[in-house]
Amino acid sequence: MAYVKILDGGLGTSLQDKYGVEFNSTSTPLWSSHMLISDPATLLACQRDFTAAGADVLLTATYQASIEGFGRTKTAEFPNGIPRNAIGPFLETAVQVAEEAKGSREQVKIALSLGPYGACMIPGQEYSGKYDDLHNDEDALFQWHLERLRLFMEADGDLLSRVEYIAFETLPRLDEIRAVRRAMHTAGLTVPFWVACVFPGTEPDYMHTLPDGTSIEEVVTAALAPMSDGVAPWGVGINCTKTHKLPHLVELFGNSISKLLAKDEIQTIPTLVLYPDGTNGEVYNTTTQKWEKPDVDTGDRLPWETQLADVVNNAHQKGPFQHFIVGGCCKTTHDDIQRLRDNI
Repeated sequence: MAYVKILDGGLGTSLQDKYGVEFNSTSTPLWSSHMLISDPATLLACQRDFTAAGADVLLTATYQASIEGFGRTKTAEFPNGIPRNAIGPFLETAVQVAEEAKGSREQVKIALSLGPYGACMIPGQEYSGKYDDLHNDEDALFQWHLERLRLFMEADGDLLSRVEYIAFETLPRLDEIRAVRRAMHTAGLTVPFWVACVFPGTEPDYMHTLPDGTSIEEVVTAALAPMSDGVAPWGVGINCTKTHKLPHLVELFGNSISKLLAKDEIQTIPTLVLYPDGTNGEVYNTTTQKWEKPDVDTGDRLPWETQLADVVNNAHQKGPFQHFIVGGCCKTTHDDIQRLRDNI
């Protein structure tokens, strides 16, 4: 029998679409994390929507939280940007808001959301993996992720004891997968974590690869194979990717994990984490910072929640997966999450 937990949906797009919050790289370089500074009350209302919809796991509003992002954020108190030594209280707010959003549902778990380095660039590069020269190799990305983890470790409130998971999301590069494993190892953290990758390619040769051309088999090996200086994730999977691409991607993930099991390179099957975009094919343009309608007609597709429920059922029946975390990414509303829960 499959064990499924329901993840929440698209926080930033829900803040925009339901609550009228505007984000841009100039005035809100932290994007949805800016709510930790400007409007925690609206953030709480938005996260409560997902709890009410039946989400079992809430992601914190920290996806784009970074030293660079806070440094670019100017406030009345910090007209020249928020310095590193002042970031801690905002991170504590993120965890506190998620805790409040749980309400009386004690079974709801909190996952610390951590995007890739590319999500903190201007313009964002998490869909391209094209990083600047200072962050263009595994060692540099290891140091960057380690330093961000230390922000949470050093903040007041013992934050990492208050989350059940750490989510490394939308990773577009093979070296970044290894980098986060090394960062978790060096930080000495024992919190279960997952690695979710993004597959935005539209060209035939890149439909089922990372933006850097990495195959699924290479992704799975980088994520799960033994590393002397890296911790293996509790879960692996896909986020911020079109739902119609999931069936083949999940099949490739399953085949690659089965190969590692057969070779005794791993002894346990990771949880499969899936939270695709909830769009009707819209694509986010990082230059215009707008969601753009597709050129193709998507009207004949099954509803988002039906597609995703079918992927989970097929993945369970065909193996090797037994445990799942399933939700939505960009443009996924709390209503979508409610319907997904009903379908699952």
